[in-house]
Amino acid sequence: MEPGSGLPQRRLGGGGLDLGAGSAGGSPALSGGQSRRRKQPPRPADFKLQVIIIGSRGVGKTSLMERFTDDTFCEACKSTVGVDFKIKTVELRGKKIRLQIWDTAGQERFNSITSAYYRSAKGIILVYDITKKETFDDLPKWMKMIDKYASEDAELLLVGNKLDCEVDREITRQQGEKFAQQITGMRFCEASAKDNFNVDEIFLKLVDDILKKMPLDVIRNELSNSILSLQPEPEIPPELPPPRPHVRCC
Repeated sequence: MEPGSGLPQRRLGGGGLDLGAGSAGGSPALSGGQSRRRKQPPRPADFKLQVIIIGSRGVGKTSLMERFTDDTFCEACKSTVGVDFKIKTVELRGKKIRLQIWDTAGQERFNSITSAYYRSAKGIILVYDITKKETFDDLPKWMKMIDKYASEDAELLLVGNKLDCEVDREITRQQGEKFAQQITGMRFCEASAKDNFNVDEIFLKLVDDILKKMPLDVIRNELSNSILSLQPEPEIPPELPPPRPHVRCC
């Protein structure tokens, strides 16, 4: 079972094999009208989408990803080194979508590595910590990275994380909303990975926005042709994307 797929483990229910009558003389033979039911393999994903999570160190990027994919929370998560990823399969708009979620390091020394993942991302989640003003002040720096490397069509979502630490809040919700309003097409949301508040909504709304933005013929043709094979997931994009000539941030 792939990690984060959400598929339950196989188990016997109340209608399992009956070893009562006929067990003394061996298993009863199947009659001509009976046949073994073969378990149907799960329907393959219709297509895949890549989402990247960015933001300063310690804002909770890994916690948001692991809460969404595995429904777990680590109080003392180690800082991500370079890039990590998780897989989660969801169903929206009648399509089975395999999400490849990239969790990037927040330290500047990893920028040359993590920037290579921007170009292929259909959605970008930019995270700050509502209890640390410096992580909010870093948002323009992250927007420059987006404008330099990401596709202009990428959906953007700004997330103020650690809502469970309301008493230590340094950044108001209004400040987060105001920043998002300056960026064309950027949504805003506050969340808590620890309390599992708004986490699923963040990812599912982002995916829904991506699908709504795509013409139906693109969904049917291009995306349906991007079904994943059984090859291992790529660890590093083939090449660093060239800087984009146009900027989105005002």
